[in-house]
Amino acid sequence: MAGQLNPNLLLAVPLAPLVGSAIAGLFGTRFFGNKIGRTGSHSVTILGVLIAFLISAQTLMAVLDGATYNGTIYNWMTVAGVKLEIGFLVDSLTAMMMCVVTFVSLMVHIYTIGYMKDDEGYNRFFSYISLFTFSMLMLVMSNNFLQLFFGWEAVGLVSYLLIGFWYTRPTAIFANMKAFLVNRVGDFGFILGIGLLLAYAGSMNYAEVFAKREALATMTLPGSDWMLLSVACICLFIGAMGKSAQFPLHVWLPDSMEGPTPISALIHAATMVTAGIFMVTRMSPLFELSDTALSVVLVIGGITALFMGFLGIIQNDIKRVVAYSTLSQLGYMTVALGASAYSVAVFHLMTHAFFKALLFLAAGAVIIGMHHDQDIRNMGGLRKYMPITWITSLLGSLALIGTPFFSGFYSKDSIIEAVHASHLPGAGFAYFAVLAGVFVTAFYSFRMYFLVFHGEERFGKPHHAHDEHVTEEHADDHAGEHHGLAPGEKPHEAPLVVTLPLILLAIPSVVIGFLTIQPMLFGDFFKGVVFVGEGHEAMKDLAAHWHGAVAMGIHAFTSAPFWLALGGVAASYYCYMVNPRVPAWFHARFSGIYTLLDNKYYMDKFNDAVFSAGARGLGRGLWNVGDRSLIDGLLVNGSARMVGWFSTITRTFQSGYIYHYAFTMILGIALYLGYLLLLPYMK
Repeated sequence: MAGQLNPNLLLAVPLAPLVGSAIAGLFGTRFFGNKIGRTGSHSVTILGVLIAFLISAQTLMAVLDGATYNGTIYNWMTVAGVKLEIGFLVDSLTAMMMCVVTFVSLMVHIYTIGYMKDDEGYNRFFSYISLFTFSMLMLVMSNNFLQLFFGWEAVGLVSYLLIGFWYTRPTAIFANMKAFLVNRVGDFGFILGIGLLLAYAGSMNYAEVFAKREALATMTLPGSDWMLLSVACICLFIGAMGKSAQFPLHVWLPDSMEGPTPISALIHAATMVTAGIFMVTRMSPLFELSDTALSVVLVIGGITALFMGFLGIIQNDIKRVVAYSTLSQLGYMTVALGASAYSVAVFHLMTHAFFKALLFLAAGAVIIGMHHDQDIRNMGGLRKYMPITWITSLLGSLALIGTPFFSGFYSKDSIIEAVHASHLPGAGFAYFAVLAGVFVTAFYSFRMYFLVFHGEERFGKPHHAHDEHVTEEHADDHAGEHHGLAPGEKPHEAPLVVTLPLILLAIPSVVIGFLTIQPMLFGDFFKGVVFVGEGHEAMKDLAAHWHGAVAMGIHAFTSAPFWLALGGVAASYYCYMVNPRVPAWFHARFSGIYTLLDNKYYMDKFNDAVFSAGARGLGRGLWNVGDRSLIDGLLVNGSARMVGWFSTITRTFQSGYIYHYAFTMILGIALYLGYLLLLPYMK
């Protein structure tokens, strides 16, 4: 049905999770006496997200039939002709994002029932994740920069609450503060970009700004010869670098694994970290007019895709391996944006959301089975104890490395081909990075897979010294208990409420790419939504070589990415299943490289030495000079000393002797007469 969508029905999509969050947060916690309990809290939030998902799916069907919506829902105020409003823009890009966000969120809500069942903050957690869903939906449905920024900041705030959910743990508090501060750096650039567009376009509405893009492209930044649109787009991308964890603003995401596993799947794999990818895609009419901005995007994405993948090779915490995989895959999406293959970037965003959420939730199932031990060196042989987790993890890993006919294959290979067709500065490096990243991804993904599910059973044994460095979830919730399996204990499969979301996520991880590549990349799915400028031929090159999903899968067996992925799997199998002495030899032989990777390229130490130390030095300087010397020393204590000095002088004349008072009067008369005598000369 062509035409406009019902705005009231669209409004229910974000409001349903918000209502569920409010009920669980107020009546499911001690705030109002926990009146609805655990069952009430998870029921109302799951119902809210389910309603949002069903309406989102219906909306996507309507959009495929030609229906759209772009209008104002609520006009907040008008200032100097600039409208500040809440509005929705629902087209194919938005509808697809709505479905991904609500489906993954629904799976996470169901999974959380089993994963957090023993946690004291059970109801609070459901309130938070439902509130996050509301924030993300407001972001993707916005039709103006004000609402976009509101959703942008709201997801950052809720992620802060979720990363630090176990607020009694110092590591969790450090991680959520780190995430909050790093994102503020990116958001500073983001709001500068919005401010530039507002100042020169005179509007915060997407359509009105896009309508003036040709005029904006001719302007320069005042006081410089820099193109205004290039500066604005780079500033917007800095915001995306923070939210989507691109180098060098990536440092917050690995530490965010301190939060419970369900939020790793919801926030750090499928939704929040993809907000930057969505935003740049939405801004494609602006980015297409700046090759400079696109080259910056290309290079930053290439660095992130390759060098963050290297860090995944040496990780031993099961969640951190998946976290660095997320960083690398976000780099792939960013590279596609820089190559003007926006539809490919969003396509990979969608496929990645399913298989990466699957891998995070599967990691959580392993953690449950291992009694909260996250060190993959203490695992092995879990395949026969956890068959559902094993097979779904295998499917997710195959999708991640780009195995032909799996979802990840169609999107990753399309990115590699798109960047190969790009002629922008930096495209050569980006192509090398994404191609080499195929081998790296396959190696660390199957290193984790083999160490966890195959080989020697290393659990149920005394822990080694290295275990103390591995994060253990629920450490404070189970104080005094043994973490990891005790001697004689065996792993166990997670309950159905945990494994069911794994199965439901595994299905799209396998088939969604095959089913949707034709309409999303080569059909009219993004027609009128994504704009590609003249001279950016990546998508045309892809279309010229497109012969169908089956032909693409068959042809892949003769392509470089397939053999690189196969080589990565074979190398990991040999190193960790056949000859475990090889990694030890590499560690000893290349200890300098290992130390560099183990210290994460020393980015944290650099930030601490430069930015944190600089901030601390500035704070101490302001305290010493501004607070102690200027405010306390001069204004407060100085005025007190001046009053004391004046009082000391005047006190000598208040002696009670008449001749002292007479002398004071004579002195005063003399001073007054002197003033009168000098007065004519002062005019």
